[in-house]
Amino acid sequence: MKAMILAAGLGTRLRPLTNDRPKALVELNGRTLLEITIERLKYFGIREIIVNVHHHADQIVAYLKSRQNFGIQIAISHEDDLLLDTGGGLKKASWFFLENDSQEPFLLHNVDILSTIDFKQMLESHKKSGALATLAVQQRTSSRQLLFDENNLLIGRRLNNVDQLVSASGSNVSDCHSERSEKSVFSSVAPLAFSGIHVIFPRLLTLFTESGVFSIIDAYLRLAATGEKISAFRADNFYWHDLGRLEDLKQAESDIPNQS
Repeated sequence: MKAMILAAGLGTRLRPLTNDRPKALVELNGRTLLEITIERLKYFGIREIIVNVHHHADQIVAYLKSRQNFGIQIAISHEDDLLLDTGGGLKKASWFFLENDSQEPFLLHNVDILSTIDFKQMLESHKKSGALATLAVQQRTSSRQLLFDENNLLIGRRLNNVDQLVSASGSNVSDCHSERSEKSVFSSVAPLAFSGIHVIFPRLLTLFTESGVFSIIDAYLRLAATGEKISAFRADNFYWHDLGRLEDLKQAESDIPNQS
């Protein structure tokens, strides 16, 4: 199984730590976020990884070289001129997953999250569902939530308490206030917070019609509207923490000894 680590972000919420380094090289209890993510992937048997880079890219390249790529194969996807967002970044790196006509699912993981999510369980759930992509989600407070139906399939998203539901007839979404929508045909809709971890079949990469800078969530919603299955993996029982802000790092430092 292969994986991609999304590490190209500017890390603006981590300033001043990211004034002179990429967020991937910010440290948590003496270990970089990149090291923590790589070691987690290695623990589950992943030995081929691609990392996208942009902000202080040369530092990440030098860091990986100094650590002998942590004993595995690591490729670099340079986003030199423009930060491509999640979808654009994955599309640029698609060659890594499509080589040799591979049909094996791969894992996509943000560098700035810390979790105990079991990737093996997630992969098994993904294969069992037959979904194009499976997203690790939790029932927790979030300003941006994804909406799933009773079959754990993506049907929309919630922004500012307004539900945007995908249309079965096309790629558009229709807006309706959440109170009204929950009394409709989507009465069993589950608003869940995405955790920045995906398991994806390579076929997804051939279905991108978007180009340049784009969010993978927008692509998921478009594909869900055409009947493609984008599934939820409920990770409510696992530890998860966003590491995007200074206060998040401090909280995670105290959490680490208590993780199971």
